Amino acid sequence: MGAVIPFDAVLSDLDGVLRHFDHAAQADIEARYGLPLMKTALDPELIMPPTLGLVTEEQWLESVAVALGGDERARQAVAEFAEVRFWVDEEVRALLARAQQHVPVVIVTNAMDTLERHLDLLGLTYFADDVVSSARVGVAKPDRRIYELAAERAGAAPERCLFVDDRAANVEAARELGMTGVHYRTYEDLAAVLG
Repeated sequence: MGAVIPFDAVLSDLDGVLRHFDHAAQADIEARYGLPLMKTALDPELIMPPTLGLVTEEQWLESVAVALGGDERARQAVAEFAEVRFWVDEEVRALLARAQQHVPVVIVTNAMDTLERHLDLLGLTYFADDVVSSARVGVAKPDRRIYELAAERAGAAPERCLFVDDRAANVEAARELGMTGVHYRTYEDLAAVLG
């Protein structure tokens, strides 16, 4: 049978755990254009509408360009920023795949309407047993409803779920529901629990 997993489901964040972006390239774009792209793009007033599925990623990118001045230079910087390379952490994928031999693995992500296309580009379309995207369900981490929905889709009680995320606030929210939480910083953080 192999290793015994002490959970009935594994709920994993996507960005910062399974998928990573080229932060050096993002910093280079910011430096070349002299624009605060990351801070502006992640401003809650701009990022929450697409995260909740209220506007598209395209509309969000336009709102970022407008916030940065709205000129051609700002639009070019945002266009380059949107095309920054991303990839799958193959070690994390393998670890989750091993867990998946015993329990469901559900991706729980604050995402936009382009998530499905990105999963396809990453070769992850059929990887997880389910995907709970904030843009599709209309609630985002750390709202307790997204955790409850993910546990329900996994067919597991919250207190029988392992939840992993690179944001401490999201992990804390999961723990408040009785989930076992892993604050992901390195592969070893997750391997210590699932390895």
